[in-house]
Amino acid sequence: MRAFSRLLDDLTYTRSRNAKLRLIGEYLRSAPDPDRGWALAALTGEMDIPSVKPSMIRALAEEKIDPVLYKISRDFVGDSAETLSLLWGPEGHDDVRLADAVEALQAASRSDAPAILAGLLDRLDASGRYALIKLAIGALRVGVSARLSKQALADVFDLKVEDVEEVWHALAPPYDALFAWAEGRADPPNVSELPVFRPFMLAHPLEDNARIDLSAYAAEWKWDGIRVQLVRAGGETRLYSRTGDDITHSFPDVAEALEIDAVLDGELLVRGADQGGEAGSFNALQQRLGRKTVSKKMQAENPAFVRLYDVLIDGKKDLRDLGWERRRARLEKLIPMLPNDRFDLSSLIDASSIAQLEALRDEARETGVEGLMLKRRDSAYVAGRRVGLWYKWKRDPLNADCVMMYAQRGSGKRSSFFSDYTFGCWTEDGQLLPVGKAYFGFTDEELKWLDRFVRRNTINRFGPVREVEKTLVLEVAFDSIHASKRHKSGLAMRFPRISRIRDDKPAEEADTIANLEKFVS
Repeated sequence: MRAFSRLLDDLTYTRSRNAKLRLIGEYLRSAPDPDRGWALAALTGEMDIPSVKPSMIRALAEEKIDPVLYKISRDFVGDSAETLSLLWGPEGHDDVRLADAVEALQAASRSDAPAILAGLLDRLDASGRYALIKLAIGALRVGVSARLSKQALADVFDLKVEDVEEVWHALAPPYDALFAWAEGRADPPNVSELPVFRPFMLAHPLEDNARIDLSAYAAEWKWDGIRVQLVRAGGETRLYSRTGDDITHSFPDVAEALEIDAVLDGELLVRGADQGGEAGSFNALQQRLGRKTVSKKMQAENPAFVRLYDVLIDGKKDLRDLGWERRRARLEKLIPMLPNDRFDLSSLIDASSIAQLEALRDEARETGVEGLMLKRRDSAYVAGRRVGLWYKWKRDPLNADCVMMYAQRGSGKRSSFFSDYTFGCWTEDGQLLPVGKAYFGFTDEELKWLDRFVRRNTINRFGPVREVEKTLVLEVAFDSIHASKRHKSGLAMRFPRISRIRDDKPAEEADTIANLEKFVS
C-alpha cells in the first residue's frame, strides 16, 4: 500500500502530463501482480467494492472521532477521506498489500465491511489510510484520466494506446491477461466475437483564421446530443459513450434495435414530444442519462434514437482504413437494414464556400444543433485527434452576467480553495435564484482572487459550502439553456463556465431570469 499511496501523493502534486505518465508507468512496471492490476483499476475508475460506501465512511468517522472535532476538521480540510486518515488515531506501521486489502473488502458483506476496513486503517499510516479510503469508494481525484492511465501503460510496455483500448472492455481487474500481453508473455486478447469499445475519432476546433480547401471536405451538422458507439458481436449489443462508458442499461430500446453485426458511430438523441417527432433538446435526453434502469413509461415519453455518422465495422469487415467517402457509402447501404424509428442518417450540407457555411452555423441555434462538422473525404477512421482530418465548428456560446451565491471547496489540488461556484439571476420581484454552477474557465490567479473574495464575504456556512454576500458578478458562458423542473429558477444551463470576473459591475445590474428564458431551447 505504501508504493500506491506514494504514487497518489506524487500524482496529486504533479502538474506535468509527461511526469504523470512517467510516474504511473514506473509503478506499473515495478509493482507486483496483482497489486498493479488493482491500482490500474482504481486509476481508470474500474474499481468496484460494493460493501464500502461514503455513508459507511461517515459512520466510521462518527464512531471513532468526536463528531464536533470531525465536522470542524472536515470543513477546514475539505475532504472526508483526508480528514479521517489524519484523525483516525496512532499511525500503524504495517505495509498492507494492496491486493490483500482490495480482495478482503470485495469479499466482505455489508455488515462485516466496517470492521474489516477499520482493522486495515489501524495498520496503515495516514498516507496509506487516505489511499485505501479513496480507492475503496472509487473517488480518486489526482488529475489523472482513464485515458492517461492507459497511455502510461502503453508507453512503458511499448504498446499503442489504441490497441490497449481495443481490448480494454473485454478484460476485468486485476488484468492478468493485459499484463501478460504487455510483457510479451501472451498474445493479445481476442475480442473479435465480443461487443467491445473501439476508440473514437475526434475533431479539432476550427480556428477562425483556418484556411482549408472546402472541396476536400464534407460538411454535416453537429447535433446536440451525446456521441455514442453501437457495437454488436457474439449475439450481444452494447452502447458506449465517447469515454468508453457502457450506457446500454440507460438505453435498452436502442440496443435492442440493432440486430446486425456492426460497429456504428452516431449521435444519441431523443424525439421531442413538441418537436413533431424530430430531435428534442439535450434536456430531454438528460432525463435518461446515468439511470441504471429506465421504465417503459420513460422510454415511451423520451424515445431514444441514433443519428448515424459513420460505420467502423460491417459484419466481419473492418472499414476504418477506408476513406470517409467509402465508409459513408457503406453506411448508406446499411441504413435500410435498420429500424427507422431508432436509426437515421446524418444529412450532409451542400455549401460552396466557408462563408456560406458560416452563415448556416450562425443560424444553428434556431435549428437545434451545436454547429458544424467538416470531415476530410479521404480520411481513414483513426483514434484520437489528427490535425487536418476532422474539424468541429461550434456555434458561439451564450453569455449572461450572474451573481455568485455560494462557493464550495474543490477536490484534489484544489481542496484548499473555494473553486466551485453557484450563481444566480434576478426575478422580477427582486429575488436571486440559482441558474447554474461552474468550476472552470478561470486562471490560477483568478482562482486565488475568487477564493479570497469567498473567505472575506462569507455570511453563512453549510459544511463545506459557504454562502457569500451577493455582490460579485460573474460573466458566465454556456452552450444552451433548458427548462428544468428540478431547479427553483426553472432553468438549467448546459456546459456553464466562468468567462470573466465582472467586479466592475454592480450586482443589481446582473441578468434576469426573464432574459435567460428567451434563450430556452
